[in-house]
Order: sequence, then structure tokens, then C-alpha cells
Amino acid sequence: MFNLNGKVAIITGARRGMGRTHSMLLAQAGAKVVVSDIDLKECEQVVEEIKNADGEAMAIKCDVTNKKDIDQMVKRTIDEFGKIDILVNNAGICQFKPFVDLTDEDWEKTININLRGYYWCAKAVVPGMIKQKSGRIINIASIAAGQIGVGFAGLTHYGASKGGIVAFTESLALELAPYNITVNAIAPGAIDTPMAAASKTDSKVLEASMARIPLRRMGKPEEISSLVVFLASDEASYITGDMIVADGGYVST
Repeated sequence: MFNLNGKVAIITGARRGMGRTHSMLLAQAGAKVVVSDIDLKECEQVVEEIKNADGEAMAIKCDVTNKKDIDQMVKRTIDEFGKIDILVNNAGICQFKPFVDLTDEDWEKTININLRGYYWCAKAVVPGMIKQKSGRIINIASIAAGQIGVGFAGLTHYGASKGGIVAFTESLALELAPYNITVNAIAPGAIDTPMAAASKTDSKVLEASMARIPLRRMGKPEEISSLVVFLASDEASYITGDMIVADGGYVST
């Protein structure tokens, strides 16, 4: 099960955190992996890890707010591996800031990376997927996406971007279903990544967060990456337009 031999995957924001483990687990499942992010050296370190584990991968520097970077990434991937079967839209930022202190620049930066970047990456890979009549697009959202009765103070800009991802996922799934392309979102809760490091430095914030999670711990990046592998596989061929929540039970409380 979950055999991705012969598949080619692009992962954005892949130099560390969940993006890194998405890349590692997809490669372990047999996919040829493109590790992309804004820091080429760190991407190359992930590629080295994959190759040391007998996987196949290449590193590409890509800023998802730069359409030319994305188009070049897609071209290089096709030149090297011949096609693109899987896109994991993972690149993102999360900055806690009260709404009254939020600047236009804060808002635009978050939307540009977390939402527009997803659109541009999907726009770049979809024509090839339509031509081959198959594909998987996996968008990393968040439980901060709204519509589930849970809000997060200080994250209006982040929540707006993640809510946009969910709506984008649902609508795009309908349009691409006739071409055997599935589009799904994953909504992680608190995951132990460098992005979450800030909250871990504040013992009171961390204690309050853990008290709300029934499993009483943060998730591991690999626990989200396992869902990525599943959604990329043939075993998930009947799932599209959905958002899978992985939060240790947070939104159930």
C-alpha cells in the first residue's frame, strides 16, 4: 500500500519542519522528490538525506511569491523527471500580531505566501496533470482556517489565508475531478516545528495550548506527512475536495 514508485512530487517550503518530512516520507514511498524553498543550501541538505536513504530527489530554490521562480521550478522538474504527479503546497508563514497592530505589509506578505503562492503553484502544474489525466494536489491549511467554530487571537491575517486555502481546495477539486486530479487540504493543529518554536518558549502559552488538546501533546511533523503520503497514493483516489483535520482532538473540545 501507499506505493508511489514512478511518481514525481514537488514540495514547497521543504527545507525544514513539515515540508522536510513531507519530502522524506514521499521519497520513502518511492516518489522522485523536488525539494523547494527560498534557501537552496538547506534544500540540498534535505536532498542529501533523501539520497542517503536511497531515495531520488533534487533541490530547487523557489520563492512562491515570485511567479517566475515557480514557472522555472516546474520547467526544471519536467526537464529532469519528465512529469509532475503530486504537488504539496506547504510553504507558509505564521506571525502572531494583534489586529490593531497589523500593517498592510504584514497582511500582504502572509496572503502572498500562504494563499497566492498556492494558487500560482497549482496554476503551473495543472496543465500537465490535465494532459496526463491524473494528479494529486495537497494543500496544507490549518485549524485556524475558520468555519469550525475556533478562532485564534493575533492570527486574523494567517486565518484569512488558511480559510482561503480551504475554499480554493473545495472549488478546484470540482473543476479538476473530470481529469482524475484530486485536490485536498490537511488542517494541522499544533505541530512541533520551527514555526511553532515561539509558542514553546512561553511556558504559559504552551501550558494553555496543551490543556486544550485531549492528547496533551503537540503533533509530530511525520504525523502530518503520513497523511500527505496517503492523499498522494492510489488508496486515496476517491477522496477529493476534503479537509482532513489532524490536531490531537483540539477542535473537538
